[in-house]
Amino acid sequence: EGLNEAMNTTLPAMDDPMLEAKLEALLEIHDLECSPPHTAARLLDTLVGEFLEDNIVNPTFITEHPEIMSPLAKNHRSKKGLTERFELFVAGRELANAYTELNNPVVQMQRFLDQAKDQASGDDEAMVMDESFVTALEHGLPPTGGWGLGIDRLTMFLSNKNNIKEVLLFPAMKPNDDQLAIIAANRRKAEESAKALAAAVGDIQL
Repeated sequence: EGLNEAMNTTLPAMDDPMLEAKLEALLEIHDLECSPPHTAARLLDTLVGEFLEDNIVNPTFITEHPEIMSPLAKNHRSKKGLTERFELFVAGRELANAYTELNNPVVQMQRFLDQAKDQASGDDEAMVMDESFVTALEHGLPPTGGWGLGIDRLTMFLSNKNNIKEVLLFPAMKPNDDQLAIIAANRRKAEESAKALAAAVGDIQL
């Protein structure tokens, strides 16, 4: 509803067989770009980012996300195609994410299969199949709700940092070319030292 109002239009139904094509047309109208693959979830996320998230200044809750964007969240009890989920945004930044946990193993398996299709098309943000999680749901999960506020995102907000790597104590970063060259050089030196030591030991007469 909020996205419809912000765009001054009516979005297609989430079960519309032409959903992706219609969302792509909306992006073209507003001169927006979405990196491939153009899955419905990625197209919607582009629109939400442009028309909602980037315009939020005061603390605001974005609620009732579509099922295709929330594979672990429970279906909304009165609005088809949506979920019982909210995100807290402040000054254009996400601080918290919360939802009613999906505890139906059949529906969860189908959600995972849908995510697998997106992943097969090249969407690296799609969730991977987790059969052990579905098995756990088959044993039973009582009505559950989750709320998460990452300390790293909160630190980003309080310290006015734009990159999460700037606030992580141990950032998960791949070494750059210079660092790889240093690692390789140190490895060669270690190998040469080991060979020299082995040769010296071999020359010792008992």
